[in-house]
Amino acid sequence: MTAGAAVAAAAAPRQLSLEDLKAVSVLGRGAKGVVFHVVPAPGESEGAAAAAAMALKAVSREAARHKKAASGDGDGHRRIWFERDVLLALRHPLLPSLRGVLATDAVVGFAIDRCCGGDLNSLRRRQTEKMFSDSVIRFYAAELVLALEYLHSIGIVYRDLKPENVLIQDSGHIMLVDFDLSTRLPAPPQEPDAPVDSPKTAPPIAAPSPGRGKPRKPVGAALCFPFRTGAAAKPAAPAADSPSPSSTSRTASSSSSSSTATTASSSASAGARTPAKSNSFVGTEDYVAPEIIAGRGHDFAVDWWGLGVVLYEMLYGRTPFRGQNRKETFYRVLAKQPELVGEQTPLRDLIARLLEKDPEKRIGARGVKAHPFFRGVDWDRILHMARPPFIPTLPQEEDGDEALDVEKVVREVFASNDTEAAKAGEGEKASPEAEGGPRRRRREERSIKRWRCLRVFLSYL
Repeated sequence: MTAGAAVAAAAAPRQLSLEDLKAVSVLGRGAKGVVFHVVPAPGESEGAAAAAAMALKAVSREAARHKKAASGDGDGHRRIWFERDVLLALRHPLLPSLRGVLATDAVVGFAIDRCCGGDLNSLRRRQTEKMFSDSVIRFYAAELVLALEYLHSIGIVYRDLKPENVLIQDSGHIMLVDFDLSTRLPAPPQEPDAPVDSPKTAPPIAAPSPGRGKPRKPVGAALCFPFRTGAAAKPAAPAADSPSPSSTSRTASSSSSSSTATTASSSASAGARTPAKSNSFVGTEDYVAPEIIAGRGHDFAVDWWGLGVVLYEMLYGRTPFRGQNRKETFYRVLAKQPELVGEQTPLRDLIARLLEKDPEKRIGARGVKAHPFFRGVDWDRILHMARPPFIPTLPQEEDGDEALDVEKVVREVFASNDTEAAKAGEGEKASPEAEGGPRRRRREERSIKRWRCLRVFLSYL
């Protein structure tokens, strides 16, 4: 099957209506919509809606129209239907299956299986020191590798890898969700990754603080894999836990950037993974890859950068490049090396290779799977493991008398987001440049150009 054929060949989804479903509670909310816990409405047959509880992501049509008006290219609606097509095409146990599509005049909704274990970030914060052990990291990292490898094989660049998008299924295995920032490129060829036997030299770092090297034992650590790599236990010396940025307030995105694939320069190195690249400026601030900030085009390698940031956060309880504001964070992503505090271990070496700023030198799927951190892992058995590190407790059935009004809740969330955005922009209203979509776009374009110029300047240092 050629790249993108799985998406194009997807069958029509099941059509749902608000009469079919009963919204029991709100699981989460974002910039454009809300995620609901839904069950079949009383009296509905199994043919009208699936019997099991589902998660319904309801997106505001009005929010999409506003995005279209601001960008002038229909970007908001395009992303909605692209996400639907991706969900239809997915056939993998670590990725969601589309259970149905809801479409009204006010909202568009996608129903998938509900994951009762929460997300990876909330699970990490429940640990004693808000960090995972190496063995737990190895399990979740291995499953993320398999999920990304599958997405890339069907030509999907995920582009928004962060712990909040990694849910824990009822079985304890992960589910990677939210594809509204994804894009499609020709599937990459098998890349000839460099050998990973010799450790990557880490930058000089400070010694770990005394008294913080106590071993920790997260839930299920001993049940992660039936094998060990022999890596030494890591001393814990991270900064205080800081929350990861939400995609609503700390997401770097520019509708003015082209979202079409372009041909890479003929001067690209022989290690290039694919000749096609995307020029969109998308991603969540702390997890965005340097090539996206630099604006020189990006491909599947951005997902391996994202994996490196997620592994760092699982190890240290914080992201590696967080600054006081977006400008400082982007500067750190472009110019600073991650502080891999502690003795050299296979995990730290893998993180350093994933956080390589040059995407042509960054480790890819084959190199990751062959890395010493995963030595002894049977990749064919991971999905069949009966006891992952954490098995969520099945929640009590929420079946209150009164169902939530899906359209009303989404409308209120959208209005609230508008109010917050207006308050945030009050300081800019004195400037005429802050008014109007075209002027705002030009300001965003100038900001992106400044980051690109900074990247060029740094390349000569």
